[in-house]
Amino acid sequence: MRIIGYIQHPRMKITVFKTDTRLSVKFEAGLLEQTYKFNRQNGLDGLKEVQQIIDEEFSNEVESQFQHLERYRSAALTKHFPEPLSDEFDEII
Repeated sequence: MRIIGYIQHPRMKITVFKTDTRLSVKFEAGLLEQTYKFNRQNGLDGLKEVQQIIDEEFSNEVESQFQHLERYRSAALTKHFPEPLSDEFDEII
C-alpha cells in the first residue's frame, strides 16, 4: 500500500492509499480515524476519481460520524476511568 495523495479539508486530514486491488481513504480528526475502501473497478483507479467520490456530502457524513465516535469514546473513558471530584487544591511541594 502506498500513499497516492491527500484531499484538502479544513478540519480533517484525508489520505488516499492505493494497492493492487483497491483504494483506501483514511480520514483523521483528533484521536479518531475512519477508513473507507473501494475496489479498483469501473474507472475508479486514482486520486482524481477518489476526489470525485469524496465530495462535500460525503465529508459532512464522515464528520457527523466523528461526532458520534467521540461521544462513544468519551462515555467509555468516563465509565471506566471517572475523573475524581476534587474540591481541594493541588499539593505544591
